[in-house]
Amino acid sequence: MATKVDDVEEMKMTTELRDNGHSYDATTIKVLEGLEAVRRRPAMYIGDIGKRGLHHMVYEVVDNSVDEAMGGYASSIIVEIDKDGSIIVTDDGRGIPVEEHPEEGISALEVVMTKLHAGGKFDHESYKVSGGLHGVGVSVVNALSEWCWVEVSRDGVVYRQEYERGHPRTQVTKNGKRMKVGTKTCFMPDKEIFTSLEFKFDIIASRLRELAFLNKGLSIDLIDHRTGQKVNFLARGGLTEFVKYLNESKTPIFKKPIHFSKSQDNVEVEVAIQYNDGYSESVYSYVNNIHTIEGGTHLTGFRTALTRSINNYASKYNLVKVNGIGLVGEDSREGLTAVISTRVREPQFEGQTKTKLGNGEVRGIVEHITNDYLGAYFEENPPVAKKIIEKLVAAATARDAARKAKELTRRKTALDSAALPGKLADCSLRDPELSELYIVEGDSAGGSAKQGRNRRYQAILPLRGKILNVEKARIDKVLSNKEIRSLITALGCGIGNDFNAEKVRYHKIIIMTDADVDGAHIRTLILTFFFRYMKPLVELGYIFIAQPPLYRLRHGKSEQYAFSDEEKEKLLKKMSQTGVSIQRYKGLGEMNPEQLWRTTMDPETRTLLQVSMEDAASADRLFSILMGSETAPRSKFIQENAQYVRNLDI
Repeated sequence: MATKVDDVEEMKMTTELRDNGHSYDATTIKVLEGLEAVRRRPAMYIGDIGKRGLHHMVYEVVDNSVDEAMGGYASSIIVEIDKDGSIIVTDDGRGIPVEEHPEEGISALEVVMTKLHAGGKFDHESYKVSGGLHGVGVSVVNALSEWCWVEVSRDGVVYRQEYERGHPRTQVTKNGKRMKVGTKTCFMPDKEIFTSLEFKFDIIASRLRELAFLNKGLSIDLIDHRTGQKVNFLARGGLTEFVKYLNESKTPIFKKPIHFSKSQDNVEVEVAIQYNDGYSESVYSYVNNIHTIEGGTHLTGFRTALTRSINNYASKYNLVKVNGIGLVGEDSREGLTAVISTRVREPQFEGQTKTKLGNGEVRGIVEHITNDYLGAYFEENPPVAKKIIEKLVAAATARDAARKAKELTRRKTALDSAALPGKLADCSLRDPELSELYIVEGDSAGGSAKQGRNRRYQAILPLRGKILNVEKARIDKVLSNKEIRSLITALGCGIGNDFNAEKVRYHKIIIMTDADVDGAHIRTLILTFFFRYMKPLVELGYIFIAQPPLYRLRHGKSEQYAFSDEEKEKLLKKMSQTGVSIQRYKGLGEMNPEQLWRTTMDPETRTLLQVSMEDAASADRLFSILMGSETAPRSKFIQENAQYVRNLDI
């Protein structure tokens, strides 16, 4: 997105140079100094210039405060969204040093705020472990802010410096006295950089909640001065509370989560585990508070040790085989909720996004610590160990029953029509980046969509009725469901151990259901399936929700479509005519092919909502609440969120 825009700008510049007769030599090579490079290529540092990058700015500042807490120097962080839309982050840590930097000849505070790759994270005496390893965090925030100021409390004095788009606007000055220590940072994101400047309370809250769980005893307050909304996050139980939070709407098969913590060779390992009676795996791994969504060596070590420990105990007490079926890693993770948090001095991440840990030595350390603890725990708690193994043996039996069903859903390497489900109306293009799949509710709507689509790049898969609720079913039941099998086959990327996101046949997978209660339910069932069994497709941004109109307003030959009650009222006022007929669409089948194309399928006029996960743990918990067996958490959720419901069809 931002990168493409920049590439276009560079192409234009090159064309202008050529047209003006300028030569391409050494004088045309520009070296971007310091924070100028950040402003020119912001996406390289914060991901993008949209909602995600905007909120990443908050996390970068907060992470500095959390690093103080990890070192034992801070116990409280306050994050405020001011009325003008700026962010204020305050901590009670040591405060950024303000004395003159020996090499730069300016205040250390100014160095930290205005120089890339500057900070205490490279000095292992100042920070033994840290999430902000590249030293670019707060200086990048400063560079991408219209204005910023920092107040540091040290040695009984408050020091302050102000900045404008990364450049100092004032010197570091004394600004009063204060006995307490700490750092307060305030910044206003630059409207010249970001496409939106609106911070979302819930998005920030999700990350702060996660940080509180990962840092036992750290108090984090979030205050929104725009609305008066406040919340405090404090997890005295740390990861144990995290696991309980994730399992809140599930039924644990033993009450108290298994928890252990140990350090070895400068690597700290902390793990919390609890099995529930569900069938999906919810495992979250972290390194220095960074969520490693792609896992890495720490997660591999944990999984290997978990499977080995369970098999060793089951084998010792003759519980390992039933009907000749043994337990494998896939079985040992059914119904597992676990959080693995490691703290590593020199973490090596694969890629700049910090989503996968690469340190080989960490695998052995995590594996050894997990093996030792679980081996002893199972011996000391045989009732818990037997409950776990009974569940996993049932999982192994189901896995064996599902093997044949999986074979039916595998996509053949050659994309011949015989390998695809009969009800799929495929597109003629074979390039996934250009192809779209509409998952449509019902044969009637499917018929209209097939007639109205652009056959070149739009495929249609009608699903009859409500698919199976995968939150309440094992994999063998999931794969025996005809509609789910059709969906898996159409997508072509497999499922379970066979899943490969690179093989998906469409990079736009659009859920198109009726705008009523049944349609919403079907949409949630399909989303639950994607989240539980094809989560990478969600993370890659391939899943979308179509937005069909709710109303058609007609006066004579003039037609207008409204997608909400508010839009309908605005159109009525705009038309300001009597005799306007209003049709409320109950289902997609009420639209003829031309209407469906024009309102919901034409890329020029349609509206698609992209499904994204700002916080996987919160999304995991939400799907469990909405689609799980426990009714109490669902009732509570409905009561708390009923005020936000719009267009409820009763």
